[in-house]
Amino acid sequence: MGEIIKALLFVVVAEMGDKTQLLAMAMASKYKVREVMMGVLAATILNHALAVALGGYLGSVIPMNAIKIAAGVSFLVFGLWTLRGDKIDDEEDKKFKFGPVVTVAIAFFIAEMGDKTQLMTITIAADGGKPMLTLIGSTCGMLVADGIGIIGGAWLCKHVPERYIKWGAGVVFMFFGTLSLYIALPSSMINLITIAAYFAATAGLIYLFGIKLTYKEQACSIVLKKEDVAADINTEGRESYNQ
Repeated sequence: MGEIIKALLFVVVAEMGDKTQLLAMAMASKYKVREVMMGVLAATILNHALAVALGGYLGSVIPMNAIKIAAGVSFLVFGLWTLRGDKIDDEEDKKFKFGPVVTVAIAFFIAEMGDKTQLMTITIAADGGKPMLTLIGSTCGMLVADGIGIIGGAWLCKHVPERYIKWGAGVVFMFFGTLSLYIALPSSMINLITIAAYFAATAGLIYLFGIKLTYKEQACSIVLKKEDVAADINTEGRESYNQ
């Protein structure tokens, strides 16, 4: 149960503002929420099944201490990735010649390949050694995060600035990455000089990815654009009715 909760929570945090969440929000402006969520579910099960299979294999052939060090580094990378944010290209938000559910599933599966949440799933599966529980947790995490983006995105954009969500998620990852490295690295490597160098380098990377290279609030722009379209449709409908 603990592995499910761990995977669920980390994937929810990783997915906030992620490319695939942005894609799900964009798809929700074209299709029904139920159809989008069904497509997300189908794509996530297949995509993350591949991830946990790879993570389980790596966990069986690589020494556990090396995995923990790699996991710590990965969390730091995920933190910087989260601070920078993601964006979706027009080609990723295109229609396929299928029904809504299949269209969303295909687009979501392609976008998720090599994405932060897939790599996060591989890391958790390798570190935890319980692939099936990781799959359940990561799949639920994707549904929760994308559901929040699709259904509660408008509320979040009005009450919580997107940059706060990104920075909160990024800090969580970097904290756990730092903690993992502190536990896994040999004590001989942990001294005042290396700690000072580590935090100086981390501060520089946070400034680079969190301020200089960050993508501006695309999630809210998608949500607000969807609301504007809905408002225009309602306005046109009222005008036609009055006429």
